[in-house]
Order: sequence, then C-alpha cells, then structure tokens
Amino acid sequence: MSELRMKMVLVTPEIPYNTGAIGRTCVALDLELILIKPYGFSLDEKSVRRAGTDYWKHVNLTEYDSWQSFLGDRKPSRDDLYFFEEHGAQTFYTPDYQPNSYLVFGCESAGLPPAILDGMNDRVFNLPMLDTRVRSLNLANVATAVVYQAMRTQLGG
Repeated sequence: MSELRMKMVLVTPEIPYNTGAIGRTCVALDLELILIKPYGFSLDEKSVRRAGTDYWKHVNLTEYDSWQSFLGDRKPSRDDLYFFEEHGAQTFYTPDYQPNSYLVFGCESAGLPPAILDGMNDRVFNLPMLDTRVRSLNLANVATAVVYQAMRTQLGG
C-alpha cells in the first residue's frame, strides 16, 4: 500500500454495524481505517464483524485514544483534512481531494465535536439532501459515497 493514500477516519463511532460496513469498504478499496476513541461498542462485538462479514480481519486498522493523539502522530496538513457534516458550507463534490486525504466523519448521534471543527469552516463538506424531511443520512452510506467521489477525482473520471 502506498504511503500517499486516502484514509477514512471515524471519530468516536457509536454504531458497530456502521463501523463494520465502513471497514469492509476500506478493505475493498485498500484504504486504512482510523478509529478515534471512545467507541460506543467493543471492536470484539459480533455485530462489527457481522457488518464487515469475513473481511474485518483484513481491515488495515489504526486506533487512537483521542483526536489530539491522532494529530500528534500523523501530523496531517490542513489541506489533507476533509470533514463531513450535514451543515458543511460546501458539498462533497467541491474539493479536489489530495492523494493523502483524511476523510473525517463524526459519531452518528452528534457528528464531529465543535473543538475539532473550530477554524476549519472551509474544510467542512456536506452531502446534498433535497428533501427537508430527511434530517441525516446513515454514516456508512455517507462514508461510502464520499470515498468513491474522492477516488473519482483522483482517477480523473
């Protein structure tokens, strides 16, 4: 796996099925999955493995105890961070994703903590929802849509 490769980052995920499904997508696309603690479940739970089916053992998984420990270890450039929230000012179609992108998603119930997003307004993106009756989308669906869009821009297609 190349060092310059997109990565999926889940900050304090709460639902094991979503984490398992995102892990499976990461295996399919040969991407690293980075999980930031605390979790709302144990990675040993059957539901994580069930959602990831028999692929969970192949997930290139890295865990961090906090967002600060992630930043301290990885030292991502600001331009490599892409945050996804329903209130993002730009759509996920807007950016030119970089080869070393960190695609960052928050927990299912609350999204990303304000402290993480502070000063990053230009780095926060949304997925369009045309019907206002829908308050939010499933995290695994959003992450999959985002990573395929980001890869499409990388592949020039």
